[in-house]
Amino acid sequence: MATTTRTTSVLSDFSTCEISDALIKLKVPNGGYLPDVNMLAEGKICSPAYTVKMVMGSDTSAPKFEGGHFVDGITEGHVVVIDAPSEAKNAVWGGLMSAGALKRGATGVVISGNARDLAEHRSLKFPVYARGHSTLGQSPFTRVSQVGIPVTIEPRYPLASNQHLSPSFPALRINPGDWVIADEDGVVCVPRDLEDEVINVAAKGRAVDELCMQDILAGRGVAETFKDRRGKK
Repeated sequence: MATTTRTTSVLSDFSTCEISDALIKLKVPNGGYLPDVNMLAEGKICSPAYTVKMVMGSDTSAPKFEGGHFVDGITEGHVVVIDAPSEAKNAVWGGLMSAGALKRGATGVVISGNARDLAEHRSLKFPVYARGHSTLGQSPFTRVSQVGIPVTIEPRYPLASNQHLSPSFPALRINPGDWVIADEDGVVCVPRDLEDEVINVAAKGRAVDELCMQDILAGRGVAETFKDRRGKK
């Protein structure tokens, strides 16, 4: 898997909203956003990704990970990013994993799936972001398939009567070593080759928004402010 000697970035100075705005301006269709993954145990993250692909336990066709427990292989200064099967109702991360990850220098975990043992994560002060939580553990429901590979996380749409509506939100690809930023607003991913551009665009966007806030708090209308400061009608 990709490694890096850098464990922080100027990106950490920006909110996930500012980073998403910058990515949209740079023509990244999904703005780097990982949908519906939210903070379960507090703490901001801005670190390179250590990626984990999980599959259902009944899936005999997917590769089998032979490297021991994936937590033991975490690279210091990285955030664990887990892509779990959309149909899984169990948790793929628990308190003992947070303890192990913390001792190996991980900065947190981001899960396209469920976590459990919320009180333990919070007691450890280990940041956890996930789609939800569950009482069920990993076995026998899911298993690790691959570690340190690109993962493509598809949006999840609930079953509904309006299935004729075509889902249109783009999937998010996260490569090992890509920057993952998470805070109370959500989770975004910045590809390594866009890091400097995102920082520059986000800084300009923040400066404009600060002027907008000053104008609006002074009593100026939102529409007028946006037209003047952002060039929007």
